[in-house]
Amino acid sequence: MSQSSQLASKPVEIGPLLDHGPWGGYQKLVLFMTALAVILDGFDNQVLGFAIPAIVKEWGVSRAAFAPIFAIGFLGMSLGTALGGMLGDRAGRRTALIAAVALFGVSTLASAFAPNLVWLGVLRTISGFGLGAAMPNATTLIAEFSPTRRRSLAVTLGIVCIPLGGLVGGLIAAHTLPSLGWRALFIMGGIAPLILTGVLAVWLPESPRYLAGRPSRAGELDKVMARMGHAHNGAGFTDHGETPVKRASFGQLFDQAFRLDTVALWGAFFFCILSTYVVFSWAPSMLSASGFDLAVSSNGLAAFNLGGVLGAVAGAWAILRYGSRVSMLVMAGGAVISCALLALTPLDAGHGATRLMAGLFVAGAFINGVQTTLYALAAQVYPAAVRATGVGATAAVGRLGAIVSSFVGAAVVSTGGAAYFGAIALTMTFTLVSLALIRRHAPRALASA
Repeated sequence: MSQSSQLASKPVEIGPLLDHGPWGGYQKLVLFMTALAVILDGFDNQVLGFAIPAIVKEWGVSRAAFAPIFAIGFLGMSLGTALGGMLGDRAGRRTALIAAVALFGVSTLASAFAPNLVWLGVLRTISGFGLGAAMPNATTLIAEFSPTRRRSLAVTLGIVCIPLGGLVGGLIAAHTLPSLGWRALFIMGGIAPLILTGVLAVWLPESPRYLAGRPSRAGELDKVMARMGHAHNGAGFTDHGETPVKRASFGQLFDQAFRLDTVALWGAFFFCILSTYVVFSWAPSMLSASGFDLAVSSNGLAAFNLGGVLGAVAGAWAILRYGSRVSMLVMAGGAVISCALLALTPLDAGHGATRLMAGLFVAGAFINGVQTTLYALAAQVYPAAVRATGVGATAAVGRLGAIVSSFVGAAVVSTGGAAYFGAIALTMTFTLVSLALIRRHAPRALASA
């Protein structure tokens, strides 16, 4: 056999094709479908926060009674995030994502018919498993369908759909709660994911990185690569570009190459998500307790999420131009300053709504900008073989911050804006310190113009 024939018979390495190839229409379609799942994740994640003022009025319970419900729901999210990441590495990112969307859709729909706080807590815990499991697999799918030079941007565009889902939820809640009540909000939040489950089952492909490690699915890999414009030479595809790992495990996240960044990422996720969920879960209740009506209370969280959408997109662009270290430290510092200013701003239901909305918009831009780009940073730190496990474990630790936020929010929700926003400024200070300790930040991808 000639040397040229031997070369022709070798499988094609997919690493260079995926990491340095074009970011084509098929990859962007995957981003779009995955982003829809993240939008609904963001909506269902925040739906209880929107509904609390109306539930308090209907059931005659205290706001503090919802702290255990939030906590157990976030515990479900934490476990779901970790287990979902492992399921993604073992059963496939596509399979895990579809299952997660179906789970939080069914349980959110069922929550509309909850007769009391106990059943609401049980159903929100089940929802938490699905909501948590969706994120690491969505992040990993987007990352593995994106070339290296666009990976941070692609992941951030996907994760920015969390506040986008909250924005949509806030606008819907502002119109739905006064007229149709809180149960209608949960019904909408349940039906939409179930519809999307069918769409994903038909059209969402599996990650080529995942398929490349499973010879029995070579035909499926061939079809995915062909849709991306890459044909092989008859010998198929292979992927030797990543460090080989026999079986993904949490222990590998503490190998020498990842140990320091794993701990620092965990700290950044914990404090940033704590900050975010103090707002997501408790802002409408805090505003309602301060004298604002249901529409203004919902719109306040919508303003926070709108700022988050724009801040995350701006953060993704800044990372491309300046790298993640400078960009994320600036955003975290901006979050500290903006929340400190909100803590010094009196809440006046009669005349201060516009000023409050502006402050929440700015704080949302910085806080959500950090949170969404953290997912992109985590996706870059870990190789494909343990990426879903790494992102899942990191996000799971972040979910512990969400659990803590249940009790932090309950403690400050009725004390006014000074304590409420002061607590957020403090936790974002800890986020800033954690980000400064990370060594493997993403380098800039665009030359200065």
